[in-house]
Amino acid sequence: MPARAGLSSAEEDTVSRELVAAEGLPWPPSVGDFYPPELAGPWVTKFGIMVWLAVALIIIFFMATYRNPKLVPTKGQWMAESVYGLVRDNIAREQMGKDGIRFAPYFTVLFCYIAVTNLFGITPFLQISPNSHIAFPIVLAAITYIMYIYIGVRKHGLGRYLKQSLILPGIPWPMHFLLIPIEFLQTFINRPVTLAVRLFANMFAGHLILLVFTVGGFVLLASDNILIQSTSVFAFLMAILMAFFEVLVALLQAYVFVTLSANYIGSSLADEH
Repeated sequence: MPARAGLSSAEEDTVSRELVAAEGLPWPPSVGDFYPPELAGPWVTKFGIMVWLAVALIIIFFMATYRNPKLVPTKGQWMAESVYGLVRDNIAREQMGKDGIRFAPYFTVLFCYIAVTNLFGITPFLQISPNSHIAFPIVLAAITYIMYIYIGVRKHGLGRYLKQSLILPGIPWPMHFLLIPIEFLQTFINRPVTLAVRLFANMFAGHLILLVFTVGGFVLLASDNILIQSTSVFAFLMAILMAFFEVLVALLQAYVFVTLSANYIGSSLADEH
């Protein structure tokens, strides 16, 4: 926008904002921009469609790659077996021992679902992960929360499970007045909350960083100063670099979420604290 003679910087900024508002442009960006619009009423949103898309992609992938398994696997079968083997050996068995094998299918589905929905954050035309909305990580954390409590109560009984979860062996009894509330918060409050917030915060922050560099690049490019315009190149390069970094974060967060879920469920199955 050309400079206006006789206007101070503050006045010029005010005029610029008025012109943007008059043109109906969504500027500056707001928190509401993180939440896609409803597509067909409040029950059908872009997030909801992405969730179903992720489920469909996972089902199609495993059905297609394992429809006709061979002794010498094809590339698709090898990829499916590699994903399952990674979760079974490096997560389920590592965190839960031999008991983890029967949970490996669930953990594999959970890992694939979180990884796919996280990668939506850098997918063209989607460009946001459902996990950047706190509701979706809360549901995933709630499933893990219900599972490890249910499994622990089913194996040990309610009384013994609470005793193992809250009472540390070998501790002088006066210390239990301090430690029991701490253990209760750790097991029944902190675990599900941190599990959900960790996934949400990482994906929301990644989306925010990409937005900052991308929007910042366009703002610099629209400047009147050629030197400022040239710096937009660095903003766009950082946006591209952070997009590749987001791939690593997306897969890492899926791995961390599933690993912690396996650890919590394994602790419920353990005979000792």
